[in-house]
Amino acid sequence: QVQLVESGGGLVQPGGSLRLSCAASGSIFSIYVMGWYRQAPGKQRELVARIISGGSTNYADSVKGRFTISRENAKNTVYLQMNSLKAEDTADYYCNAEVQRESSSRARYSYWGQGTQVTVSS
Repeated sequence: QVQLVESGGGLVQPGGSLRLSCAASGSIFSIYVMGWYRQAPGKQRELVARIISGGSTNYADSVKGRFTISRENAKNTVYLQMNSLKAEDTADYYCNAEVQRESSSRARYSYWGQGTQVTVSS
């Protein structure tokens, strides 16, 4: 199995910054995509940003220019640097990884972290 452990959430004032981390461990041969999603109360979970193994990135329009996703492949870790935070960024943030578990099989499996809460409030 694969485990994803997130850290770095918390309470921050509008305009502030936070950095989220997510470390994957377990039966991992390679990780194709790592990403961050968020879910605000009463809303559906949405993609925030994702990064593919080659370094390509995608961002939600609402966070472009404010958030930066990066990863350390050797550590199976993904980061989300969040700057200029707004009240509407308040949500539970979830890490996701698309994992190839064995070299002998190209099958990929999707795993989720337990979530970390981000609250932007004065």
